[in-house]
Amino acid sequence: MGTLMVSISGIRGIVGDGLDPNTIIKYTSAYADFIGKGKIVIGRDARITGEMLDQLVTGTLLAKGLDVVNIGICPTPTVQYTVTQLNAEGGIAISASHNPNEWNALKLLNSTGQFMTPDENKIMLGNIDESENNYSHWKNVGTTSLYTEGIQNHMNAVLRMKYIDLQAIRNRKFKVLADCVNGAGAYVIPQLLKEFGCEVFELDCEKTGIFPRLPEPIPENLINTMKAVKESQVDLGIVVDPDVDRLVLITDKGEAFGEENTITQVVKFILSKEKGNVVVNLSTTRAVDDVAKEYGCKIFRSSVGEANVVKKMKEVEAIIGGEGSGGVIYPALHYGRDALAGIGITLQHLVEFGRPMTQLKDNLPQYSICKKKVNIGNLDPDTIINKMISKYSSEKINTDDGLRIDFNDNWVHLRKSNTEPIIRIITEAKSAEEAEKQANSYLSEILEMN
Repeated sequence: MGTLMVSISGIRGIVGDGLDPNTIIKYTSAYADFIGKGKIVIGRDARITGEMLDQLVTGTLLAKGLDVVNIGICPTPTVQYTVTQLNAEGGIAISASHNPNEWNALKLLNSTGQFMTPDENKIMLGNIDESENNYSHWKNVGTTSLYTEGIQNHMNAVLRMKYIDLQAIRNRKFKVLADCVNGAGAYVIPQLLKEFGCEVFELDCEKTGIFPRLPEPIPENLINTMKAVKESQVDLGIVVDPDVDRLVLITDKGEAFGEENTITQVVKFILSKEKGNVVVNLSTTRAVDDVAKEYGCKIFRSSVGEANVVKKMKEVEAIIGGEGSGGVIYPALHYGRDALAGIGITLQHLVEFGRPMTQLKDNLPQYSICKKKVNIGNLDPDTIINKMISKYSSEKINTDDGLRIDFNDNWVHLRKSNTEPIIRIITEAKSAEEAEKQANSYLSEILEMN
């Protein structure tokens, strides 16, 4: 099966080494049988294998008797938004998100425009072996249509979001450097910023679908971007991953704003406007807790993964949520991580804050996160985590997704990988040195269990 990874959000792998035509048809068939009938919205990011996957997916859905509405190259959140706007029965975003050029994926959405729930996913996968034996009669095959308004409609909705004072943002005349890693963001981010009245400096905004660097928007991959922000003397830098569901910010001094700070400042802005519940995952910064407490609001934590965050947000009727990787979920727009929504809120926040991006960062609760992983070889990860649960049972623990332990001045989250023999260790403390020290301590504890 090569690199193929199957998860709650769909399938992904290296094209030609796990993600092959037979696999794509197999899973698309199972998805089509789960949906049953109606129309499915299809969109893809810019990577060069996208057209091939698009045609395989479209042909399979048509053969199953479903109608396809193709919105072309666009952000994953645009596919999610369009599913809701067209009252479609589902959607497929063809994108491997932050994975390198050779990867691609099918992200499977339900009729609400969200990733399929665990229960829905279980039903679909239960039919996987039978799905390819059931195709429509020639008179009942589906139809396909193009829908070119998807990106513009999504942008317009962001410009009209609650609390956005479009004229005030335009009057501010921000100078912004946009790095779209030559992905789907090149089709929307520069234009959105111009609609907000920004002067835009484009970096890797070519519509080639060839990523010039590792596409995950983490600081070590953004050295040249941060340098360009500083040299351009702009107000801020905006970086998105290939399918534009993650938003990473760079300060006016050309320094990383911090992935975790993206969701923190968004939560701070929204709660300053209205009181309500907040949901983030178990690996997200404690700074969000501090902000929620400041405004007298409750915070809830979910397992890692957009589908899990959204599920919890619906349960507690949260008004804002997301993940510390730069994923902003603003349900007033739609239930999905959306860099476009994050950009609109960030610009409005800066207008009202009235000071530079650097000072906005300094005005947030200050923490440092350290992320490590430990190879456990042939050992059972569940056994290791259960031993850690027993050892720390007297502490404040959460076992919804591995083990999270909260102490007064730091926390740790231990999670097993579903694809590698590793356990991930995420720690957070008031200083980078302390977070590193804590991570190394847990790493040593786990290695001693060998």
